[in-house]
Amino acid sequence: MKKLKILPLFLLICLLTSIFLPLGATALEPPEINSNVVMVINRDTGEVFYSKNDDWKIYPASITKIMTVLLAVEAVERGEISLYDMVTADSTMSYDLLEDGSSAGIIVGETMSLENLLYCAMVSSANEACNIIARHIGGSIDNFIEMMNARAAELGCADTNFTNTHGLPDENHYTTARDFAIISETAANSETFMQIANTSTITIPATNLSAPRVLNNSNALICSDSIYGSGYIYEHAIGIKTGFTSAAGYCLVSSAIQNDINLLALVFDGKSYTVDGRNVIDSFKDSITLFDWVFDNYSYQEILKPTDTITSIDVALGSNADSVSLRSTGSITALLPNDYNPADFTRTITIYSELDAEELRAPIAAGEVLGEMSISRDGVNYGTVSLVAASSVDLSYSLYMKQMVSATLRSPIVIAIIVIVLLLLLAYIFLVVRYRLQYTKHAKARKLKQAQETGVAEKSPVRRSIFEKFKKNKALPPLDDDFETEVYSSAPHTELEIEPEAESELEIAFEPEPFETTTPEPLDVAPDIFEEDEADETSFSPPLTNNASRHLEETLARAFGTSLPSNPSSPDAPTPSDSTDETLYRDYFEEFFRNK
Repeated sequence: MKKLKILPLFLLICLLTSIFLPLGATALEPPEINSNVVMVINRDTGEVFYSKNDDWKIYPASITKIMTVLLAVEAVERGEISLYDMVTADSTMSYDLLEDGSSAGIIVGETMSLENLLYCAMVSSANEACNIIARHIGGSIDNFIEMMNARAAELGCADTNFTNTHGLPDENHYTTARDFAIISETAANSETFMQIANTSTITIPATNLSAPRVLNNSNALICSDSIYGSGYIYEHAIGIKTGFTSAAGYCLVSSAIQNDINLLALVFDGKSYTVDGRNVIDSFKDSITLFDWVFDNYSYQEILKPTDTITSIDVALGSNADSVSLRSTGSITALLPNDYNPADFTRTITIYSELDAEELRAPIAAGEVLGEMSISRDGVNYGTVSLVAASSVDLSYSLYMKQMVSATLRSPIVIAIIVIVLLLLLAYIFLVVRYRLQYTKHAKARKLKQAQETGVAEKSPVRRSIFEKFKKNKALPPLDDDFETEVYSSAPHTELEIEPEAESELEIAFEPEPFETTTPEPLDVAPDIFEEDEADETSFSPPLTNNASRHLEETLARAFGTSLPSNPSSPDAPTPSDSTDETLYRDYFEEFFRNK
């Protein structure tokens, strides 16, 4: 029963634990390190895998010799000096040295090559060799120390200051693990430097004052004959320098490579102690611990494959697709914890068309570079690859033409031209209408003026036919067009309609009376009754008789819808007679109809 009661409590604890524990892989357990200042970095990327008090100011001890030899190697690479230069030691080699400091036994007056002096400085950590090198390159030891500080500042080591060439204790001689990682990495990039620093044992030929010297490297990671014993040999180690003073403790800068993982470890202020009757030196032990910790827990992981589809973007004017997928052109591999979480990485995608604020348009060829992507984690950039189109997108010519027309019509210049054309067209229409109105008004005014001047208006086809009958039957003398028009315009109606009965009476009235067969007597008529027609012939119209003229008056009055005066023979009216002047009689009728 007690077990059954405990089971729910156990399940509850497991549930709460699953809720509050973070998802995914837990962080790596840090390595067990005894030294006060340590640091391990990736030489290829500069990524720091682990560090401890890397910004503390520390005494570098003989690690200083890395900078001394670096300046010499750089001078050789620049061609200023040669490794085969023969250098003679003088009394300045003992400048600021201690009697119990590390030495290669070089004496004043001894001559050896610069190359052998560099081996003495790096392999056996000889202090006097550093001063001899400094005087040869800098002209003086003090000048060379200035060169050391200038190079450190050039590399960006703001917390480093040198006061000697070898690293013996001085309160103004200091650095940090972070600064010396930069100096050490710079030196390790030199093939000549690493060839010297990775030498386990070397024999220096005899000189003018010395027999051959056998030098064993003080770095116990690479030399089993090191002064520190053979218990720290590390098969993956490559170089580079040890250091020790009472103030600085045990120091070591070393490198190692395994499975393409290239590491640089820095250990300062380590201790020496005995465990189970065996002497333990922290600088070597902690360096091995750092290397194994990285090699066991890190490996190269492919965080991006060339076949991965990254994203898709819209494509305008495409005939077979309206978007295109983007893939990377290569892979990105990074040195990561074995249980890394891919979600920890940030992908920064850049599309070139978006940078230019332009629309991506077809045609697009497969493999065309359209952007790039960077992958980073915790501020570290692991690589950048180009992004290319996974497939092609053809151009739709109909959409292209439509867009071009639309874009053209949206152009400010085209809009301005269209507005100007419309304004000109409206102005033209206005001018045409205005001209037509003025022309019509002018034409009417001109006709009115002409009518006022000549009494001319429209001609009536009916009345013209009457006068044509007059001419044809010679009932009246031929009338000119002005008279006919004036008579018509004097009538009270614009358009006159003649009733059939009146028209019949007119036809009877206009029937010519038969002439007597006898020869008429000569008449005293006015000369103007003779008119010349178009054929230049003279025609004659006899005068109207009283009855004929009266009948004509009545007929015309009915035709034009008016009435004759009550007294047609009023004083003002001429009495038609055989001898009445035709012109006078016609004028009377003209005035009569005008008044009506």
